[in-house]
Amino acid sequence: RFASRALGRGSGGMIGGEVAMRISPKFLSELAAPYSSVIVTGTNGKSTTTRMVRAALESAGSVASNINGDNMTSGVITALMQGRGATRAALEVDEMHVPAVAADVNPAVFVYLNLSRDQLDRVGEIGSVERRLRDGASAHPDAIIVANCDDPLIVSAAADNPNVVWVAAGAGWGGDSAAYPRGGRVVRSGEDWHLIPAFDGEALPELSARPKPQWWLEDVELAPEGPRATLRGPDGIAMGIDPAAAAAAVSSVTEVAGRYSVHDVNGRSARLMLAKNPAGWQEAMTMIDPRVDQVVIGVNGQVPDGQDLSWLWDVDFSAVKQPGRRVVACGERGADLAVRLEYAGVHCDLVPLPMDALAACEPGRVEMLLNYTAMRDFKVLLDRKEGTR
Repeated sequence: RFASRALGRGSGGMIGGEVAMRISPKFLSELAAPYSSVIVTGTNGKSTTTRMVRAALESAGSVASNINGDNMTSGVITALMQGRGATRAALEVDEMHVPAVAADVNPAVFVYLNLSRDQLDRVGEIGSVERRLRDGASAHPDAIIVANCDDPLIVSAAADNPNVVWVAAGAGWGGDSAAYPRGGRVVRSGEDWHLIPAFDGEALPELSARPKPQWWLEDVELAPEGPRATLRGPDGIAMGIDPAAAAAAVSSVTEVAGRYSVHDVNGRSARLMLAKNPAGWQEAMTMIDPRVDQVVIGVNGQVPDGQDLSWLWDVDFSAVKQPGRRVVACGERGADLAVRLEYAGVHCDLVPLPMDALAACEPGRVEMLLNYTAMRDFKVLLDRKEGTR
């Protein structure tokens, strides 16, 4: 890990685990045995939610966690190696790796966030992802499943387990859950949804409507079936922690692996936001401050991003358009992005890299929306400029 960081090849979050697995294939199960663990998974929000869960659990002691997005088996191993002495672990896990990681970690809690199309050339069809999460949960009937009842795909993945805590936090993206994996078609009415037969005579599953939530959000208030706890920021759910203490800890989280952080670069105050797929982009655009009249959007097409970027055409980029606002497209696939923006009626300038795009902006506030490797590479340059790496 030290060599990886010293050579500038990465943060070292994966390589330590890779070497450990080569030495001993059973290393993860042995390493995880002393921990009471939470596995956090879903298409969007894994890193942010894991950081919040870690903050909540830390109110009761030290916690092992992979809060920098190293969410495959090797990253989980590295997190647990670094967390020696802790008794709890908050682990972000890639959706496709949930069954394998859970088999070794034996988590006390799963947190199932959402499912939508993501990196089709790597992950595949959304139904296969739902099946992975369903298998992961079903193999651990004693675990608690904290599941988003607003997403029918997540409801299907969690429905078989006896210990489900249903949480409602809204679902702005429903384009990938028109059909229910267990049969039936999803019909939405406001916050609620229910199933109807997809064809005459089709039998519907036992759970055929949105479950009643036990926890939900009301503005900045986290409302349970009992005393309420006020949140000053995004929400998170923790295990075995007093809700008031958890809420206070979660409220202290201001950034996650550089996301939402603000950096001053030659008089330009840049706020970084990550978006990786249609659902994530749609939500990220709602977070652009309407008072900011400069927006940089950057897209790469490397393996971690997914090399098939046809999903750009599923995103409604018109939300970026605002009178007087300047939009700059950049990244390895900046030309593809610029074409998509122009078709959405959003005129943009095109430059090669995010740092070039920021330099092309006038001094003042800039909102920057970048996908995974565009954010990663830009953050490396920022860290060097700021002397933190």
